[in-house]
Amino acid sequence: MAKFGKELGIFTLLVVLCIFVTSMNPLFLSAANLQNTGRLIGMFGILSLGLSVVIVTGGIDLSVGSLVALLGTLLAIGLVDRRLPPVTVLAGVLLTGALVGGWHAFLITRCKLQPFIATLCGLLIYRGIARFIAGDETKGFGNAEGFGWLKELATGSLLGVPNPFILLIVLAAGLWVLLHRSVFGRYLYAIGRNEEAARFSGVNTRVVEATAYMLAASFTAIAAVLFAFYTNSVSPSSHGNFYELYGIAAAVLGGFSLRGGEGTVIGVLLGAVLLQVLQNLVNLLGIPSSLNFAVMGTVILLGVLADSLMRRRRTT
Repeated sequence: MAKFGKELGIFTLLVVLCIFVTSMNPLFLSAANLQNTGRLIGMFGILSLGLSVVIVTGGIDLSVGSLVALLGTLLAIGLVDRRLPPVTVLAGVLLTGALVGGWHAFLITRCKLQPFIATLCGLLIYRGIARFIAGDETKGFGNAEGFGWLKELATGSLLGVPNPFILLIVLAAGLWVLLHRSVFGRYLYAIGRNEEAARFSGVNTRVVEATAYMLAASFTAIAAVLFAFYTNSVSPSSHGNFYELYGIAAAVLGGFSLRGGEGTVIGVLLGAVLLQVLQNLVNLLGIPSSLNFAVMGTVILLGVLADSLMRRRRTT
């Protein structure tokens, strides 16, 4: 039971919050609201899953939001401006995401840069590149002529369930197997707990960390495609702003320690759902949207404080 204590606590909080929101505004349970909330949970959940892979190693990725903007811009330019085949554009965007993850891994494992510094530089660089290649103009998808099937795949629903949510469940199931039922997963947790000890135990920490960053950036690329079609346009100067906060907050809420070595896939899923329910609460109750970031900051602060207190209790 102790193993699932954090997840049970988050689930209980989620149920209580849902009951509270419903009592304050019954529209919370309307089909339209549930569909839109499920769509957002799917997109931000995929983003959070990717971040959790690097967080479990004790790393971080602050470039997520800027990478979402860059990849969304490339997607729009490829599909609308260049009129390239949709499959080619999609493959190019996903491959670019993976390559960016490989670049992060090179800086961190070979050049020995701190993940915070390497990805902070990425945050600035990718946003700048996105603005440059777009001419600092908004790129839209119009009526999706010639790639309607791709937009439908990203924004449609199956039996009333939003496709992004379905994709989230599929990716979460695969990641659960990878993290909790594979040797690679054990290596990730070992690096997060003590990288030097893992290295002396025979773990190729460079390869494992590199794979983690590439996997995380690939998840970000998938989410970037979904976000781009969801908004139907990409403004390179603001698209994806602070999305890394949502991912970090969801991971922290889900029991992932920013020191590494802890956390579960189920936990980060519950964290992502909880965050979107909180956002929905802000919207339904008419609370100024300017407080959204205050909510995010408070959530991260409380999560880190709770993690710190629990560690102190275990060591005393």
